[in-house]
Amino acid sequence: MSTLAFALAATIKHDGHGGIADLLATPAEAATWLEQHQKQLIEILGQPLANQARHPAPLSPAAAADPSGRVTAAAAHSSVLRVGGDGEWDGRVRDELVGIRRAVRALFARAVAPGAPSKADADRLMDVDAALRMVNRAAGRLGERRLVWEEAEEPRVEWAGVTADAEGLLVGAVGRSAIEFLTGPDRGRLRACPAARCVKYFLQEDPRQLWCSASCGNRERVNRHYRKRHSG
Repeated sequence: MSTLAFALAATIKHDGHGGIADLLATPAEAATWLEQHQKQLIEILGQPLANQARHPAPLSPAAAADPSGRVTAAAAHSSVLRVGGDGEWDGRVRDELVGIRRAVRALFARAVAPGAPSKADADRLMDVDAALRMVNRAAGRLGERRLVWEEAEEPRVEWAGVTADAEGLLVGAVGRSAIEFLTGPDRGRLRACPAARCVKYFLQEDPRQLWCSASCGNRERVNRHYRKRHSG
């Protein structure tokens, strides 16, 4: 299963022409990515974070009266989402995502050590301590889990956040996802594809799996055959 943090790290990829493509290069692309990953966001926040204009409104009386001072994800969601596009908000989201992506990829590079990190950013990785601070700070904005059990409904978990702004919830979700991924069983399967032009991180499905995909494996076998024939 692809986590939110893993999916965000994968927005850096090979462009098919020897270069690197950024799937978050523009605010519109960031908005599209957000729409495509609603499922992972809902798993963490309990609510979708739609690509709409965000204008904070007063919290509901129930949320305002919460003695803990925290804001549930559902209350924050209802208080900040408004219908209509907002290019400025998309730009802020893009900046937030790119920032937390740098931290996630720096920690992924550490996780695959002593193997080689992805060639996409191996020469300009964020300092690990700075990456840890950024991820922890982001996750802290999300708050804590708590049980919600309305009458005649099934019990569910909601995040009790310390922020009511949509950007904070989004970055918090990525931070929380990164922590859960890097402390979970999938971290041991994390690999950086060693294919000549690939820059992907992937989860190894089998100990014999060397490449992120069959196409990368085939390309490397062809390259090796070519080099062998033309060496010397």
